[in-house]
Amino acid sequence: MAADLLPTKLMTLELARDIAQKAVEVCRAQGYQVSAVVVDRGGEPQVVLRDVYANRFNVEIATRKAGTAILSGASSSELRKTRGDIRPELNHIDGIIIMGGGLPIRASGQLVGAIGVSGAPTGVLDEACAQKGLDAVNERLEFAE
Repeated sequence: MAADLLPTKLMTLELARDIAQKAVEVCRAQGYQVSAVVVDRGGEPQVVLRDVYANRFNVEIATRKAGTAILSGASSSELRKTRGDIRPELNHIDGIIIMGGGLPIRASGQLVGAIGVSGAPTGVLDEACAQKGLDAVNERLEFAE
């Protein structure tokens, strides 16, 4: 008989904040003003950071990039590559956008959220900053109980 309640992992505010903060700092050091949004496993924003000159649209795009990573369980750029055949249709789904810059966040292999970054000149650069945010907390994610 299946259990009626399931155990799940949730990110703390501190972990989400540290991921977003590092992503913004890395992009800033490269001369890019970005927004970084960390969403929980359901796609709801948990942390939103907007650097001084990043505009409000960067926040929306970063949130939707993170939503795309939640939807696919992979990077938003990977979904863009693998599902280019339905990209126009996917872009009509509320809460996602098929652009590079969104990465899933996994703790001990379990999806716990995603980060989206927007504001650098390309999605490749946004994703690189997002990855640095994840790299900064890698041990905390890998050894999460």
